[in-house]
Amino acid sequence: MCRLFALHAGTNVITATFWLLDAPDNLEAQSRRNPDGTGLGVFDGQGRPQVRKQPIAAWQDNEFAIEAHEMSGTTFVAHVRYATTGSHDVVNTHPFLQDGRIFAHNGVLEGLDVLDDRLREVGTADLVGGQTDSERVFALITASIRACGGDVSTGLVDAVRWLADTVPIYAVNILLSTATDVWALRYPESHELYMLDCRQAGPEFRLRTNRIHAHSDHLRSRPSVVFASEPMDDRRWEPIAPGELVHVDADLQIHRDVVLPDPPKHQLHREDLSAAVEAAQHS
Repeated sequence: MCRLFALHAGTNVITATFWLLDAPDNLEAQSRRNPDGTGLGVFDGQGRPQVRKQPIAAWQDNEFAIEAHEMSGTTFVAHVRYATTGSHDVVNTHPFLQDGRIFAHNGVLEGLDVLDDRLREVGTADLVGGQTDSERVFALITASIRACGGDVSTGLVDAVRWLADTVPIYAVNILLSTATDVWALRYPESHELYMLDCRQAGPEFRLRTNRIHAHSDHLRSRPSVVFASEPMDDRRWEPIAPGELVHVDADLQIHRDVVLPDPPKHQLHREDLSAAVEAAQHS
């Protein structure tokens, strides 16, 4: 499955170096059988978003990795993609940028024709440049935030609630960021999502999994909050509950609320997925 990562340092501008790597098995072997994509979105010290991303296919890179990007900012959102919908192209690679917000998604939903009809109704179909379910979900969220007068939390919940009532869902895990705030939603329980509270800065910041590594000397003395698809070290990562929305504001205050307590009306289970999509859900 795709991997999500976000880091929010409040109003502090920090420098972080990210290595976005692929699957935990042999990189060369993985690169020859699974096209993928990697991307990093950052809000700089002036609140301007920057997104760097590239697709990686078997014929492009035997080492199946991208160069490390050194970028400074207040908020980072990273994504490593296992493609299940859409071609292996930059236009389908996360994270996405709409209305000055950065978005990354981990999950599977169906009924894209129904979702496309809805996007035309709410006026954001033109925001979708690729074929992924993820970019469509983002366009729906963007429309809902607009309809809610810019209230991101309400708009995000309303959009996902519409999805939960209308289309088949296996998982919709979301990271959404501005320069000053980050929202993380886990829905329903199919995929895990974790938070690490680093507001009491420690002597070292070095996070690592087989697929995403993150390190920053600047964060040793500066507070932050981190989100990831899996615990990245041996510290006390807190699982986000199914249906829970976590909002971290500019002051690094953490607000948590179970906003979607009920499962989707048309919940997909692993046995409902196609063979290709099911294979992409591996840990």
